[in-house]
Amino acid sequence: MMRRNLLSGLIALTAALALAWWPGGLDAQGKVVKIGLSLPLTGADADGADAILKGAQMAMNEINAKGGVAGYKLEAQVYDSATPAAGQYDPAQAATNYKKFVADSLTLAAVGPVMSGEGKAISPILSEAEMATITPSSTNPDITDPKFQSQYRPKGKAVYFRTVTTDAYQGPNMANYLFHQQKMKSVYVLDDGGAFGVGIADSFQRRAGELGVKVLGRDRLDPKEADYKTILTKIKGLNPDALYYGGVMQAAAKLAPQAYEVMPRVIKAGSDGVYDLSWPKQSGKEAVEGWLCSQASPELVTSPKVEAWVTKFKKEMKREPTNYAITSYNAVMVIADAIERTAPKKPLTRANLRDAIQDTKLGSIQGPIAFDANGDILTKTVSIYQWRDGEIKYVAVAPEK
Repeated sequence: MMRRNLLSGLIALTAALALAWWPGGLDAQGKVVKIGLSLPLTGADADGADAILKGAQMAMNEINAKGGVAGYKLEAQVYDSATPAAGQYDPAQAATNYKKFVADSLTLAAVGPVMSGEGKAISPILSEAEMATITPSSTNPDITDPKFQSQYRPKGKAVYFRTVTTDAYQGPNMANYLFHQQKMKSVYVLDDGGAFGVGIADSFQRRAGELGVKVLGRDRLDPKEADYKTILTKIKGLNPDALYYGGVMQAAAKLAPQAYEVMPRVIKAGSDGVYDLSWPKQSGKEAVEGWLCSQASPELVTSPKVEAWVTKFKKEMKREPTNYAITSYNAVMVIADAIERTAPKKPLTRANLRDAIQDTKLGSIQGPIAFDANGDILTKTVSIYQWRDGEIKYVAVAPEK
């Protein structure tokens, strides 16, 4: 009997030790907070997504190196939101990934998505789960607009937070810049059919019209098509001062060399969808030369106050950072701050963490971070860049008026 009891005790101890070691097991249960990251890590948008992933990873590494936050270690739960069929981000895949996050009881918040089409697909899932996500790059304003509450957050409370501003500012402010600084008097507008591309092209076009710029027409590019020269030849015949493209890299990679061939001297501009460090490689350095683009954040990577961070990022992550790597890093810092404020006072649940994120007042390397009642960041800075000799160069803050 004693030997049987001893053997049973050893088996139980072995099982307990195994559970303690296994992630999410005995000791880890309640001491790990998983942060979901669903990003298009393959396909046309992979480089920008990789920078965002590494920004989040650097923040988690720093926090965990200091012992975690409020007794919890942070763990990334990473899924690819691109599919071979789409060749880029896929909203349906993003929705599948977020359902996986919701099914894991240790996943209490997320960082992402990268793209607004993904955001529209995942926001109702988050609302139902009362789980917050913080996007470092998704800018379509509809997702957080109270007019669309029944569609994107049916349970009422904000669940979709941003460390960047929206296309309600990014599109119009680029129009302001082209009108005032580039003396644009006529423009032709293109979009790629995605939620982001259509939305920002709409907001740009609306503001251009308000400024008295003549909008000569609008066309939609199919990202999967190879040849846009018929459309570009038609546009060339209208002799516009500028060409504006709303969309992301899958279409842009083909548009740039073809536009360079058909209409090389026209002012060409886009949004953060073409702020992608892989663009010269995808399209050719000569083809992207002179393109202007906006970003929905302050310029950060060349700021002296961020120099130490940039140096560390390059060393640890083995690549160049982007501004959205920094807004992703800060998204994790917002979640960590919310955990720190919640854990000593309340159960660490998705709903309680969401409420704490809503109440954020945090200093960061991009400046103060606080959100309005809809989840949008209070600061509205839009920055302008230009591709020169294969590199993206900061130009100026885009004018608000």
